[in-house]
Parts: sequence; C-alpha cells; structure tokens
Amino acid sequence: MLPPVQEQVKIALILDQIDNLITLHQRKLEKAQKSQKKHALRRCLYSKNHESLKYGGKLYDFFNKEADFEEALIKKYYLKKRLGKKEVLKNYTEKDLLDNWANILFENNRDIDRLNDYPLTDSEMQQILEQIEALRTPLKLNGFINGKSVSIVRDNPDDTLHFGKEVSLKIYDRREIAAGQSRYQIVQQPKFPTKSRILNDRRGDLMLLINGMPVIHIELKKSGIPVSQAYHQIEKYSHEGVFTGLFSLVQIFVAMEPNEAVYFANPGPEGKFNSDYYFHWADFNNEPINEWDKVASTLLSIPMAHQLIGFYTVADDSDGVLKVMRSYQYFCG
Repeated sequence: MLPPVQEQVKIALILDQIDNLITLHQRKLEKAQKSQKKHALRRCLYSKNHESLKYGGKLYDFFNKEADFEEALIKKYYLKKRLGKKEVLKNYTEKDLLDNWANILFENNRDIDRLNDYPLTDSEMQQILEQIEALRTPLKLNGFINGKSVSIVRDNPDDTLHFGKEVSLKIYDRREIAAGQSRYQIVQQPKFPTKSRILNDRRGDLMLLINGMPVIHIELKKSGIPVSQAYHQIEKYSHEGVFTGLFSLVQIFVAMEPNEAVYFANPGPEGKFNSDYYFHWADFNNEPINEWDKVASTLLSIPMAHQLIGFYTVADDSDGVLKVMRSYQYFCG
C-alpha cells in the first residue's frame, strides 16, 4: 500500500537532498584528486628534461622544456611514419615552403601533358598563391585542396609545348592515403610573417604538410602549462594575421601539452574562435585520448591526418564556417 501523497512528496524531497549531497561530495573528491595530481606533476618537474611518473595507476610523461617535447613528438611522428629526417624541415619561411611545394608539384606533374619535365617558375607559383589569397577563407580553401587540381598558365619558355597555355596540376587526392603520390612532411619552427610593422615575425612549433601544403598547425606547451595557453597562442597568432598567404591553407589546429590535447577547425581571418568546438580526440569506445604519444599515433597519424583533411573537415555553406568532425562521428562514419 502506497503512503499518502504528502508523505511521498516528503520522501521525494529527502531523496533529492541526498542526491545533491552525494553530487557535492563527488565534486569535492574530484577536485581534491585533480589538485593532488597537479601537485604530483609539479614535484617531478624539477628533475630531468623528460621523465615519466606513475600516478593513479597511469604513466605520465613530463617535459621540462618545450623544445624537448617538440623533438620527442617529431621523433615519434617520423619514426612511426618512416619519414626520415629529410622530411623534417627546420625554420622554413613562406618562401622556403613555396619552393618546397614547387618541387613536389613538379615531381607529381612532370609528365608531357602537364609540366613536360620543366620545373615551375616563381611566377607560376605566384599564380597559385594568388588563387589561394583570393579564396581567403578555410571554407573555400577546403574546396581548393579537395578539388584535386589547380590550373596555371605556363610561362616557362623552356616548355615550348605548353608556353602561354593553361595546364592543370594535380595537388592532392584524398583517396591516396600513404600511397600513390602522397607525401608527408613536418615543419619545425616555421617562420610566420606578421602584417604589422611593429610586431616581429612569429615562429610556430610544428606544422604538418601534405603534398607540400600546410594543412595542420600544432602549438605545444611543456608540462605544467595548461593546454589553454597553447590554444590561446594559436588565437593570438590568428588575430595578428599569421595564417594568411600560403599559411591560410591550414585547416586544423592542434593545441597540446604532454597530457592533454585539443583540436579544432581554422575559423579564418574573419571567423571567431569558439572553445565549445575545441575537441578532445577519443578512441572507438569514446574514451578520451590525451597522452601526447597516443595523440601522435592516432589523431596526427597517417592515415588519420590525411582523412581528416579529405573526409572529416566539413565545408558548411549554411553559415560559411569550416567544421571538423568529432572522433565519434569519424568512427560512426
């Protein structure tokens, strides 16, 4: 037999109070555990440049210096992908990267119907750069990258077959993942020009190139520095006009510290950064992946990085914004 309605209401109120009390204590416990972990992390930072600490049954990596973290990530990446050290480009400027892209375009298009075995001139590369600058937004540039090809008018006088004529150059094929003509490189400490005469040129941490195009920019922070400082650095660079010209091809940003990482789409020069769309990568079971080495071997791996650019960045024409899928959307795809 059920108790009277008034007693049922009283019982419900008591249970609700108990539930709120349990929630409050759970939050206090989680806060205490986070604080304990934070102090444990700080205690180990005084020692070696890179070491591991076991805490709560898990092993954490610590880097006293950002440069050591950067080197470890590069080593993890190029050993995993068998890139070789020649594919790590140090301190490249925009001009250096344009020259690098020109060499890759030449190798991938040197047949008689395209470049006829004659390299691209600086002015022909300028034609491509002008097309990029005209498109300007990551949304439109996503279509440029995934459009597979770009057209130029040949002005290399040595190519008498095509001189003055339009030729189409293959730039990227999203289906050629670690195969065909796809080529992957890392830029270490790329140099960014700024629009302002007052500001000095900036230097990023890492950038991933696919077929010579800078498509993923990575900003790093050493252990003990929150990942928010890494993504605020990206936001600052963007507001300073760093991601323009060739660097406007960047589709995805990754902010990392050794034990946390977030990724998000480039909103472009007129877009707004929104931390609600800064995502943590996760595995098939939607368990978050934050450890730097696991992020390197999953989110930043080949084929994943290639697929993110080719299949899982979404050009949303409804609001004019480039979007990147969350991990569960990838695994459900």
